[in-house]
Amino acid sequence: MTTYHINLEGDVLKVRFGTPANGDQVIRDAAARLEEMVASGELSGGKLLKIDGPASVAVSYLIAHKISQLYGAIAVFDPKIGRPGYKTFITAVSQTPAYKIGELIETDEPQQKGKPIIKVVLCGPPQSGKSCLREGLKQAISNIEGAPYPYVITACPDGEGAWFSDAARRDLDLARRLKDEYKAKFTAEFAQKAAGWVRSASTPLNIIDVGGRMTEENRVIMREATHAVILAGDEGKEKVPLWEEFCRDLNLVIIANLDSDYQGKEDKIDTHSPLLTGSVHSLKRGEDVSRRPMVQALAQLLVGLCRG
Repeated sequence: MTTYHINLEGDVLKVRFGTPANGDQVIRDAAARLEEMVASGELSGGKLLKIDGPASVAVSYLIAHKISQLYGAIAVFDPKIGRPGYKTFITAVSQTPAYKIGELIETDEPQQKGKPIIKVVLCGPPQSGKSCLREGLKQAISNIEGAPYPYVITACPDGEGAWFSDAARRDLDLARRLKDEYKAKFTAEFAQKAAGWVRSASTPLNIIDVGGRMTEENRVIMREATHAVILAGDEGKEKVPLWEEFCRDLNLVIIANLDSDYQGKEDKIDTHSPLLTGSVHSLKRGEDVSRRPMVQALAQLLVGLCRG
């Protein structure tokens, strides 16, 4: 099985991750597929090519390198912008005056066909391992056949974006230094911007990582979501009832209430329904936690919500 899928549907290049693998293998598979499509004439060029689907930074550079010379312009789908329910693309490459860099191209293609849009917030006290859970959950969902791509929105200016986990696995000290450099203040302006990202998100499954405090800024962001997962470590367990109340006040459906057992040796699942409860152990930065039983259970729960 390939680690990266690329298919042409009309004037839209559909891309998605396949079998989990390191980035170097993903790049080789993507390159081979693109070369095959060009050689066969499937990618023969034209005025405009739209790209829809998740891609790593490396794959994005590869696609631009391989096919940008074939098309007058290339536009990339961005789920954070545009009318709710319809796909909007941003022009990223242009060699023609017909399209300007940064121009938005809205299509009539419905983003959803009767299925719900799930926007689940990972919340709870600070230092509980939410970012580690986020990355493990993303990997676990990607490994479920037929699951929607888990689109992650980092809605806190702590400098720890989706890149952090991969960087930490290679060089934890460097990742921490970069995080400190990227860290910004949590302002009302940032909250409004992040709330807009969540509100406009139109992919089937969206995971929102928020800060660890019950602030007005988090209230603004979280009220745009649909569901909540609460994660708390030993030092924050007494705050869980307050987080539950905070979520209920925002009309969020709490689907999981989890203990973060940093010193633990194994996960513990207490209940699956009506609420997923139990513990996930040792959420350490830089570790792959995607195969932990609790992470797997939460991934299955979220995919099930998307399927209705």
